Amino acid sequence: MDYYHRYTIRRILINIYLMNNWFLITKDSILIDIKATPGASKTEITGIKSNRLCIRVAAAPEDGKANACLCEFLAKTLGCPKRDVAVIKGEKSRLKTVEVPVACEGVLKGLAGD
Repeated sequence: MDYYHRYTIRRILINIYLMNNWFLITKDSILIDIKATPGASKTEITGIKSNRLCIRVAAAPEDGKANACLCEFLAKTLGCPKRDVAVIKGEKSRLKTVEVPVACEGVLKGLAGD
């Protein structure tokens, strides 16, 4: 195999790795990197960009309303209790890290397309 083909295969493998790099499975939980866009007409997942799950949130970014709406939406989407979903990083930022139970792994891999 020549250099060009090895380089192309390497780029494809790196892209596949990066596409699924928006969540991290730990021993006790799953950490999801999210880009939240508040003030949308409805709460929905818009895709995966820059190693983050992009979610439009229907609540305003004031007094934690958008974070609460985001956690409620993720709990409903992943099928876990709201008390088990928490924003652990980026409470006042659009770029957030959310912690969910490890039992949601199958649903997350379905979102990732695995």
